[in-house]
Amino acid sequence: MTDRSASQDRDHRPLPDKPHTLGDGPSESARTEEAPLVLIRPRTGLLNVDPMELWHYRDLLYFLVRREVLVRYKQTVLGAAWAILQPLAGMIIFTIFFGKLAKMPSDGLPYPLFSYCGLLLWTFFAQAMNESANSLVSNANLVTKIYFPRLLMPVAPVISSLLDLAIACSVLLGLMIYYGVPPSANIWALPLMIAIAALAACGVGTALSALNVKYRDFRYVLPFLTQLWLFASPIVYPVSMVPEKWRLIYALNPMAGAVEGFRWALLGAGTNPWPLVAVSALSATAMLLVGIMHFKRTENFFADLI
Repeated sequence: MTDRSASQDRDHRPLPDKPHTLGDGPSESARTEEAPLVLIRPRTGLLNVDPMELWHYRDLLYFLVRREVLVRYKQTVLGAAWAILQPLAGMIIFTIFFGKLAKMPSDGLPYPLFSYCGLLLWTFFAQAMNESANSLVSNANLVTKIYFPRLLMPVAPVISSLLDLAIACSVLLGLMIYYGVPPSANIWALPLMIAIAALAACGVGTALSALNVKYRDFRYVLPFLTQLWLFASPIVYPVSMVPEKWRLIYALNPMAGAVEGFRWALLGAGTNPWPLVAVSALSATAMLLVGIMHFKRTENFFADLI
């Protein structure tokens, strides 16, 4: 009994406090050095964008673009075929009403090829602009929970729309083979025309995304704006129909120079488009800068209003 009781007493005897040594774990100062405090403050300046911060979050941009592509065709019957059907359906309608009935000129090209080439770049621009304008509202939960450069949100749809543009180019190549129109020697300028359309879509989409947070009316204004912009661009008609004295003013519409230059670079249609392209490139760049400035000016209120 005595031995058992003594044993039980020893088992329940409290253990002595273990002395703290340097090898037991990191001290408070060491933990502070491993996880430094990061203070997030708004930047000042006219164009308060930190390029290094955007580069630091490049992986997030990749995943945003990847998610845009996956969500766009998730649970759809036709999937990526929608990227082809939209400009193809527009080409058929425009060919019937503008090519056959209205006898619209097409710079010596078959009208289906002429209209589809314009619709190809226009569909990319319209889709990128619309999705960019709605990017903040459609990702409200992400905007209000964690910090990241909000500018990545309207940029991601523009990059993801390039995949649809590449898919829709397969039909354009088929039309070129069918009508016997070889690629132009100016095809090297094609990326520049796409870049102008991307800059314009990003600039307008960035500005509208910020406005859409505060004024939800813009979700109804945007389809109306897109439809008007379509007929203000040389999609169903060539730039040669615009009087020469007004063409540089007409090129303030960035899609005017982009579409005309796109046809010239790929099909050799029209005359020298570089004056129009130069004005449209400057206009697209100005739109981008104004869109970013407005976005950064109102960025601090997104989480409160969205």
